[in-house]
Amino acid sequence: MIKDYRYPLRFYFFSTLIPWSLWLMAAYLSHRPDAQVFGTLISVLGLIGLSGPLLVAIYYIRKDRVLLADVRRRFFNVSTANGKYVAISILLMPASILLAMAISLLFGYDAGQFIITGHATFTSGVFPVWFLLVIAPVLEELAWHSYGTDCLRQKYTLFTTSVIFAVIWALWHLPLALIQGYYHSNLVVEGALHGINFLVSIFPFVFLMNWLYYKTQRNILVAIVLHTFANLFNEIFSTHPDSKIIQTVLLCGLTAYLLYKERALFFSKALPVEESRPVHAKTGIPLVAGEGQ
Repeated sequence: MIKDYRYPLRFYFFSTLIPWSLWLMAAYLSHRPDAQVFGTLISVLGLIGLSGPLLVAIYYIRKDRVLLADVRRRFFNVSTANGKYVAISILLMPASILLAMAISLLFGYDAGQFIITGHATFTSGVFPVWFLLVIAPVLEELAWHSYGTDCLRQKYTLFTTSVIFAVIWALWHLPLALIQGYYHSNLVVEGALHGINFLVSIFPFVFLMNWLYYKTQRNILVAIVLHTFANLFNEIFSTHPDSKIIQTVLLCGLTAYLLYKERALFFSKALPVEESRPVHAKTGIPLVAGEGQ
């Protein structure tokens, strides 16, 4: 049913316009001399902006019976057959940052990076930082992998889909770098290299997430889990910013390997086999062999 996700231009236009508008307002307020007066408003603007793509996805899905059934199925399609990929979604980002920090020790970096600090490296206004680290992946992936990814995939190969989305997602984050105290703003303060690394790291992350997503028959929860663990484990340790550059190199290497190993998945224009199955005329749910419509 990927072919039923038909409006990529509209989806990404409004999914970018809404957050950018709200985040630029928040950025302006955060740099005012009396910014503390607007602390709550800045936080609320940030959270509503974060929710923008999900609201757009809901708008396009809500009146389409087939899409509603498809999203419902993909959210609850937990299967033991997907166990390996679920495990990868949980372990990949923690393992990659731990390995990156271990490698950094060879270059003289401090072993204190492995200390769990219990506090984050950025502020989040009135919302607890750890709340945002969890809610952000949930809100984002409910949009990107309920509608956003498939509306590109119905037109392009998975490789092209991933590249296009990574570019859009990188641009989507840019206004956050203007909000005083936010994670992305702190990256700018750390230096251009670390800001560039964040943008570059989006590309292998998107490829790996989409690989897991399609390997699990478009399971939305897998994308949420991968994104959540990426957020948490990149903040939970006293990680040196340079170790995150090493992590990006590691993820790029893994992505290159998967692009070669999974060539058919990434470079074939053909949609997954499940898309050729007939669906129930009322529910939109794929039929098993022998069922009538």
